[in-house]
Amino acid sequence: MRRLIAQLARFGVVGAVGFVVDTVIFNVLRATVLSPDDVHSGPFWAKVISTVVAIFVNWMGNRYWTFRDQRRSVATREGVEFVIVSLGGMVISLGCLAVSHYVLGLTSALADNVSGNVIGLLLGTAFRFWLYKAWVYHPERSTTAEPVDAPREPATTEVSEVSGQ
Repeated sequence: MRRLIAQLARFGVVGAVGFVVDTVIFNVLRATVLSPDDVHSGPFWAKVISTVVAIFVNWMGNRYWTFRDQRRSVATREGVEFVIVSLGGMVISLGCLAVSHYVLGLTSALADNVSGNVIGLLLGTAFRFWLYKAWVYHPERSTTAEPVDAPREPATTEVSEVSGQ
């Protein structure tokens, strides 16, 4: 249980960094080149761009920190699976933004941020964590993970010195 809580905390920190990246890029684009005054679908495209950048930031953080013990040695397949799951989370955020902005007519910057960056992000985060844990970084799929129930042997001096621990 402690391991899950620690992993969830790391996931939260990585997610917070991704949230800042996503929100800043979204708002800068929405206020400038993709302003709804100039481009009707500007908020939608601003969200797509900001989310794609945040996906990359989140992948690096999750691969090398949150799920470092479960990552696979072949980053390509893991990266593709991570992007697929992340795009699913993006669809959830975009759906919330689209309903708010285009269906309900709530077109202010505040409404776009609440729908896309709060409601959509919360729903998308739950979706992503579940699939990252169950599919992308599942311990049975990794080449570096030890089974959870297996006792760990003490590290030798050589291993500790090499790994910097």
